[in-house]
Amino acid sequence: MSTEQERVVVGVDGSSGAAEALSWALRYASNSGAEVTALIAWTHPSYYGLGAPIPEEDIDQRAEQRLSQAVADAVSQLGVDVGIRQRVVRGIPAGALLDAAEDADLLVVGSRGHGGFTGALLGSVSQHCVHHAPCPVVVVRERSE
Repeated sequence: MSTEQERVVVGVDGSSGAAEALSWALRYASNSGAEVTALIAWTHPSYYGLGAPIPEEDIDQRAEQRLSQAVADAVSQLGVDVGIRQRVVRGIPAGALLDAAEDADLLVVGSRGHGGFTGALLGSVSQHCVHHAPCPVVVVRERSE
């Protein structure tokens, strides 16, 4: 039996689906004693034609702010006291989540994030994670209003 603390990785992108996934992961960690790594990943936007490049430091800073706000909101709403690491990663979200999940016990993702078709049942990132993760994956659906 391992005495190591269980690790949960959760994807955050600022969407309501990711907020639900973060809340689920925090409740799970509160009940199980697990540590949570909340991860946001970004890549440079694709431009067609000419466009002004956005400095990486600005994107890093915005991603860090979005992640910090999401974590603060979830912790405040749930009132949980769990260990939370926050990571900003430059890279494709699905790949960054899979890399972070290499030594994790559980990966938690929202069913849909900011991309793709809003009517899709499962987003491309969550679908990729389900098929390729090195650990169990929980896909959290948004609550319908």
